[in-house]
Amino acid sequence: MNGGLVTLGETMGLVAAEGVGLLEHARGFRFGIGGAESNVAIGVARLGGRATWVGRIGPDATGDLIERRLRAEGVHTVAIRDDAYTGLMVRHRRTGALTTVDYHRAGSAGSRLGPTDVPVDLLRSAGILHVTGITPALGDTARAAVFQSVETARAAGVTVSVDINYRAKLWSRYDAAPVLRDLVSRADVVFAGPDEAALVLGGNEAVAVGLAALGPGEVVIKDGPRGCTGLIEGERYALEALDVTVVDPVGAGDAFVAGYLADRLAGAAPAQRLATAVTVGGFAVTVPGDCEGLPSRADLAALLSATDDVTR
Repeated sequence: MNGGLVTLGETMGLVAAEGVGLLEHARGFRFGIGGAESNVAIGVARLGGRATWVGRIGPDATGDLIERRLRAEGVHTVAIRDDAYTGLMVRHRRTGALTTVDYHRAGSAGSRLGPTDVPVDLLRSAGILHVTGITPALGDTARAAVFQSVETARAAGVTVSVDINYRAKLWSRYDAAPVLRDLVSRADVVFAGPDEAALVLGGNEAVAVGLAALGPGEVVIKDGPRGCTGLIEGERYALEALDVTVVDPVGAGDAFVAGYLADRLAGAAPAQRLATAVTVGGFAVTVPGDCEGLPSRADLAALLSATDDVTR
């Protein structure tokens, strides 16, 4: 039995400009990896949980890097080699408050993920299957992979987690809404930002209640610096965000999800899951990169107990 987290999706190479301003004026760049699903897998693994990532990568140095990094993080990796290139994203901070991400992923290896790529035995033995609304936007085969995996997990009694994660650069709101609504209706746990929830619900203001009415027993609304709210098995929760110095806000939502799901796998109560999620999300934004700042359990304890800027 796996008993841990299983997730699937596209992980890309990440070219990130250092500093703030126009991309053309950047004088330095970092190269790493990024992908919502693999970020969550890394986050769960760093918190002591078992995590598996399934995806396609190209026959290139970026694909090699993705496979090495995930395995080095303790993530079990089912990396299918494809003859297409590995996708890339280019990110820069136009201002201190605005981050822009450009995708180079049309026709990429990751976008060619298909239903037969995800081992059925892996899905049936999972503790949680986690998917996002990004993968169905990549193409017909990727969408089929998500929905077939969800149905296989549901039939086996495996908890299904969905992060709506709407990406406007991948598909329109009109195209996305019915697909995401269908996906939410098949989930046990749903994560969404307020705007994403409104997209699925057609503008319903009571977003947590509205999403729960579609079927999920656990709905968590991530609201960045305003914290989070949850409707979990009929109980309402609200937590404030941590007061931290934000260095890089990208990846905070994935970190939040990783914290919640890691604690859920560990059997923690809902209030504790949310507290861990908020802390993990707060920790992640203090470090540049999509997944570099994801904490361990020891890191979480240090963040919550620190009284000085320097630990000796």
